[in-house]
Amino acid sequence: MATESWVGTIAENLERLRGAIAAAARAAGRDPGGIRLIAVSKTMPPERIREAQAAGQRLFGENRAQELLAKSPALADLDIAWHFIGRLQSNKARAVAAAATLIHSVDRLDLAHRLDALWAGGPPRPVLVQVNTSGEASKSGVEPGGLTELLDGIAGLPHLSVEGLMTIGPWTDDRDAVRAAFRSLARALAEQRRHDRPRAPLSELSMGMSGDFEIAIQEGATLLRIGTALFGARD
Repeated sequence: MATESWVGTIAENLERLRGAIAAAARAAGRDPGGIRLIAVSKTMPPERIREAQAAGQRLFGENRAQELLAKSPALADLDIAWHFIGRLQSNKARAVAAAATLIHSVDRLDLAHRLDALWAGGPPRPVLVQVNTSGEASKSGVEPGGLTELLDGIAGLPHLSVEGLMTIGPWTDDRDAVRAAFRSLARALAEQRRHDRPRAPLSELSMGMSGDFEIAIQEGATLLRIGTALFGARD
């Protein structure tokens, strides 16, 4: 779908997106209710986020810690939840862990240990493990061959609950390559669910953005990270 051609208001774009997501889900034999949209508000000012919230959007995602930490208090009056979807540096973990309801980008054991220590004394908090399924050096994420070892390590951390896996599709117009990356993540999720680990429901697949969300839905995505198709092109 050529979402780059959408030039309506945020409310209009959100309605179109919901329709496109529901149609793609039904075409894939899936329940649209099992797919959640995360509005990626990277570089968007608070007033644009308010527009989206007024139109019914509740989940928002930020790639950069400094943006999340600036926007979350400025929009504290809104009924919204924040997801952190970018690479998380250990020195920003404390602040992000306090602001985000779900971190998508746990990709190494030292970060998992840091989060576990920050959340000590409370119930397990949900995280996703990021996997580099495209093999691109520019992408973050644990290599597929290291996923079992990372999940085994996280299993010993009592304050983390691994809700699922996340990946970023390759930057290419080759739809088959995009599909292969998403299918690889879905297969990895199915394989890892065979392991008997505590606090690891592994029910979420975070994958798909504005240009490839329909493929992601076909391959089992439950969380879509969409920015441009909703907010328009970024500066």
